[in-house]
Amino acid sequence: MLDLSKLAQQMQGISQQLSLEVAASRQRLEQAQFLLKTMRQNQEEWLALHQSWRDRLAFTAAQPVEPLNHCPDLLAAPAAHTVLATDGSQISPSHHEIAYCYLINVGRIALHYGQNRFPLLDSLPEVFFRPEDLYISRQWGIRTEEWMGFRRTVSEAVILAELAEQMQDSASPSPPPSPSSPSPPAQWQQSVLPLSSLAQSLDPNPTLALVDGSLIYWFLDALPGEARDRILLPILQAWDRLQALHIPLVGYLSASRSSESLNFLRLAACPHNTPDCPTHCAGQGDRAPCQVLESLKDATFWATHLQPGQRSPLWRSSAKILDRYEHHAIHFCYVHVGSEIARLEFPAWVAEDPDQLNMALSLTLAQVQKGYGYPVALAEAHNQAVVRGSDRARFFALLEQQMVRTGLHNVGISYKEARKRGSIA
Repeated sequence: MLDLSKLAQQMQGISQQLSLEVAASRQRLEQAQFLLKTMRQNQEEWLALHQSWRDRLAFTAAQPVEPLNHCPDLLAAPAAHTVLATDGSQISPSHHEIAYCYLINVGRIALHYGQNRFPLLDSLPEVFFRPEDLYISRQWGIRTEEWMGFRRTVSEAVILAELAEQMQDSASPSPPPSPSSPSPPAQWQQSVLPLSSLAQSLDPNPTLALVDGSLIYWFLDALPGEARDRILLPILQAWDRLQALHIPLVGYLSASRSSESLNFLRLAACPHNTPDCPTHCAGQGDRAPCQVLESLKDATFWATHLQPGQRSPLWRSSAKILDRYEHHAIHFCYVHVGSEIARLEFPAWVAEDPDQLNMALSLTLAQVQKGYGYPVALAEAHNQAVVRGSDRARFFALLEQQMVRTGLHNVGISYKEARKRGSIA
C-alpha cells in the first residue's frame, strides 16, 4: 500500500526540479530557433555536409526533404472515406499459471464515413503454446516475453494488410456524401483549408491504414540477423500489400520524445570544420559543444512554429535499421492536431506521392478531431484488443477445462500465485 503522507514530503523537491528544467528548456528553445534560421539560408550545403559525415555522427539526425520554413495547412478530409486500424495486447507467459503459453489479441477496426456501411469492430486472438513458439527465441538470447512483443508487432501489421484486402473486396459503389455529415469543430474551421480541386480529383472514397506508435523498429538493431528477419520481413511484406492497394500507412505517435529533426540542427552548433564526432569529441558525451539542445524534443520545438491544422516540413529518418527497409524508408512530419503536436510516420512510397500524402494527413487529422484529441480508430482498436483481468481469468479457466477434458489431472496454479490471489493480510 502506498503511504501518501510520506510521499507528500517529496513533492516539493519534484516541483523545484521541474521549474529549473522549464527555464533551461526555454533557453534551449531560443538556441534551436537561432540555429534553424541559420541553416535555412543555405540548407543544401548542410544537407551535403550531413550526407558526407552521417556515418561519423554520434547521434541520429533526420534529413529534411522540404525547406525548413515550409509549414503548410492541411486539406479538409472528404466526407466519404474509410479508416482501418489495428492494435494489439497480450497475456504474458507465466510458470505460475496452469500452462506455460501466451496469447496475442489484435483489435481490428474499419470505420466507413459517408457510405452507409456498417463499421467493423472486433478482435482476433491467437494462442502460442508449441515449443517452437515458446522457446525458439532462446537460441538468440531473447526472452520469451520479449519475443511475444515482437510477434505482436508482426500480427498487427499482417492483420492490417488482410483487413485492407478484405475491405476492398467487399467495397461497393459509394452513395453521394450525406449532407448531414458532421463538420469540424468551430476552432478548426479557420485552420483547415477547404478541399482543393487537386483533392477532389483523387479517389472519391480514399482509405487510410493507421497504427499506434512508430514504424521505425529500433529494437531490431540489437537482434541477430535470423531473428530480425523473422520479424521484419513479414512486416515489410504486409506493407507491400498496402502499397499495392494504394492505401497509405501512417504511424501515429502521441507525446513523441524524439529529437531526430533537432539533431539536424546540431550540425550548425558544431564548432569544428567537419562533424567528425569520434575524432573531435570522443569521450565528451553530454559535454560536447553541440549538446546545446540537450533534452529538447522535436514536439516542443515545432509547437512554436505550427498553428492548428499545419504540419512541419517532411523529414527522412536516418535510423540505421532503415537500411533494411528497402523502398519502405520511413519519413515523418509533425502536425498540430489541436490538442498536441503529434508525430506522423509513413513509408517512402507515401511521402513521395503528394496526393496520397496530403490525403493521408487530412484523414489522420479528421480522426483526431472525431476522437477529441486522439484518432478514434486507434482508440477503438485498443479497446477491442485490451485483455482485462476478467478476460485473463476466463482464458485460463477455459484452458483448464480443456486440459481436464483431455485427461490431465492435478491441473492448477502454483502455491505462490494462489497465495497472492487470496491474501489474508
